[in-house]
Amino acid sequence: MYTQRDGPFLGQWSLLLLLLGLLIPPATAQTLSYQEAVLRAVDGFNQRSLDDNLYRLLTLESRPPEDEDPDTPKPVRFTVKETVCPKTTQQPLQQCDFKKDGLVRRCVGTVTLDQARGSFDITCDVVPQHFKKVAQLGSFLQRGGQKIGEKLERLGQKIKDFFQNLAPMEES
Repeated sequence: MYTQRDGPFLGQWSLLLLLLGLLIPPATAQTLSYQEAVLRAVDGFNQRSLDDNLYRLLTLESRPPEDEDPDTPKPVRFTVKETVCPKTTQQPLQQCDFKKDGLVRRCVGTVTLDQARGSFDITCDVVPQHFKKVAQLGSFLQRGGQKIGEKLERLGQKIKDFFQNLAPMEES
């Protein structure tokens, strides 16, 4: 008895389905990560900006929400800083160093994670100079605290060594 399984038609159909499965990307490849969506928003900001130099992500202040739907807008809050690279540069943005006294902008808005129809709606405002001074003070205090900690550690080691050297003298 002859069945369809014995014929060449089923093998050709299986091969066609296999090839289609390999050509069509999985749905997960169509979704951006939260960080990738933010970087896309930074690229968009750079395209719209009237400034001469590019901006690069400085800090990402918000965490991705638990919502898994890539079409649902996700809230974002981040800062960007001006780089030394002009907008006409051909090198990747991540290779551009931050400008020493470059402008810092705080950005808020939403991004979507859908790679094909991904969108963003952000506004970026210049961070006032006094906020930068507070940030500089914070880093100064952090470095000073590290130096004090290192000196206290050395002082502690000297005290420990003193008492260890004192102990053999008492035994004699």
